[in-house]
Amino acid sequence: MFSKRKIQTSFCNYLNNNLNLHIYTRSISSLKVVWRKDPLLDQAIEHDKRFKQCARVVKEVLNEPGQVIPLRYLEKRRERMRLKVKVETFMNQNPFLFDIYYDRIKPKTEPVKFIRVSDQLLQFLEEEKQIYKVNEPLIVSKLCKLLMMSKNKVVSADKLLHVKREFGFPNDFLVDLVPRYPEYFRLTGLPGEGKSFLELVNWNPEFAKSVIEKRAEEESRLTGIRVRPSFNVKLPPGFVLKKEMREWIRDWMELDYVSPYEDVSHLEQASREMEKRSVGVFHELLSLSLYKRVPVPILGKFCEEYRFSNAFSSTFTRHSGIFYMSLKGGIETAMLREAYEGDKLIDIDPLLQIKERFAELLKEGWRQRAEQLRLKQEKIKQDMELVATRVAE
Repeated sequence: MFSKRKIQTSFCNYLNNNLNLHIYTRSISSLKVVWRKDPLLDQAIEHDKRFKQCARVVKEVLNEPGQVIPLRYLEKRRERMRLKVKVETFMNQNPFLFDIYYDRIKPKTEPVKFIRVSDQLLQFLEEEKQIYKVNEPLIVSKLCKLLMMSKNKVVSADKLLHVKREFGFPNDFLVDLVPRYPEYFRLTGLPGEGKSFLELVNWNPEFAKSVIEKRAEEESRLTGIRVRPSFNVKLPPGFVLKKEMREWIRDWMELDYVSPYEDVSHLEQASREMEKRSVGVFHELLSLSLYKRVPVPILGKFCEEYRFSNAFSSTFTRHSGIFYMSLKGGIETAMLREAYEGDKLIDIDPLLQIKERFAELLKEGWRQRAEQLRLKQEKIKQDMELVATRVAE
């Protein structure tokens, strides 16, 4: 088990204190690092479990025509929504999301229970639109960066739809936002049919700086000394690398940083330089994501676009001071260590205002339900006391 106190240090200093400074080279594929559990980073994923469950059910209803659905139809989708309780129980537990009313499925049938979006949820959806509007420049820059890092500056539109929640894109970004920025984007084909692509039209140099490069520039400005772009490493106490792995990483860390926006078509896939570039791309992708973490299967969908090797997931354990591979919930999730202090995010993405507002809506409903249960229990207690008094008389 790791201590809750994290130690942040320069990896180069760590290595120089523990190594003989001789050149040592091995193939990347033969270098292994034992995976170790990090309870605090696992807990960071657990924090969002309940909110994500509620979001899945809300999405299911919002996708229905008129945003209404018979309760029994939604009940049949519990497995798809990964809902462990009955839908009506879920609604009672989260009272501000939906309303129940009666209507007929067909004109001559008996009325049945229907579910519709509550007034509170409708208000949240309007607030969500405003948050997206205010942060549209950020969304555009993220989308451009995803294209600029790709091999041919083009990415499957369907794959981008698949990661929209990871990066905070609106549901309709391909049909609403993209057409309004023809200077940056060109969409070909029809999204959803598997043959649609989003292409970068113009390269914006302002977007072509990674988080690491910006950090080095800021440190140089503050200190007046040129600072090399380099990865921050947070090694948990007690974390030990084998000698051969320490030597390989020492030499690898001394290599020049390769920007994820740089053309690397000349690099060999198995080279250390390509490994440096791949780590840079993963670092940038995770930095652009809302929670500074992305499920590994989702990253795997972009192997071709970003030139990831088939065994790319081993990168996250091989560079355990930069990344953490969580296995929480039976899903491999790549996390950026430097983005967390314990189990809390350090820098909050502006688009997380949407999640925070949704959380407020849920918590207000939970408070109301708790108060109703308290009053109900008090009423039962008072009734029992009254009955006891009458019996005593």
